[in-house]
Amino acid sequence: MKNSTSTSYHLDPLDKEIIYMLMDNAKSSLAFISKQVGISTTAVHQRIKKLEHAGVIENSISFLNPRKIGYKVVSYIGMFLDQPSHYPDVVKSLKEVNEVVEAHYTTGNYTIFLKVLCKDNDHLMEILNKLQKMKGVTRTETFISLEQGIYRQLKV
Repeated sequence: MKNSTSTSYHLDPLDKEIIYMLMDNAKSSLAFISKQVGISTTAVHQRIKKLEHAGVIENSISFLNPRKIGYKVVSYIGMFLDQPSHYPDVVKSLKEVNEVVEAHYTTGNYTIFLKVLCKDNDHLMEILNKLQKMKGVTRTETFISLEQGIYRQLKV
């Protein structure tokens, strides 16, 4: 993953159209995209490579549906650290917990805010016990998502 936070990239309408098609289906063939946007497959390929090189497109992946594989509980956990200096070590430990799918260093009440996928409430309790034992963590606050009303990527 490229880190291109220091510069922005100008997307023309054709770039946006290609990106939207890839966001809708990352497996879209170059020939299909080419036909839809009205340029050659070579031009589509060159544009995608340019967008990847610029860090605009970071990955082409398929998303798992967690519910279909038994992960029915989505929770958000705010973590309180006794000192912000523990952040790097806590993140290193969090990377070892497969159920933690996002971790954000935040302003406000929490030092770290997590998105965690679990099979059920018992599984969530196991994960919470693991998180609360990490060095530097003073306490956690958990929110369970009842429904996800919006699921999308940013449209530009």
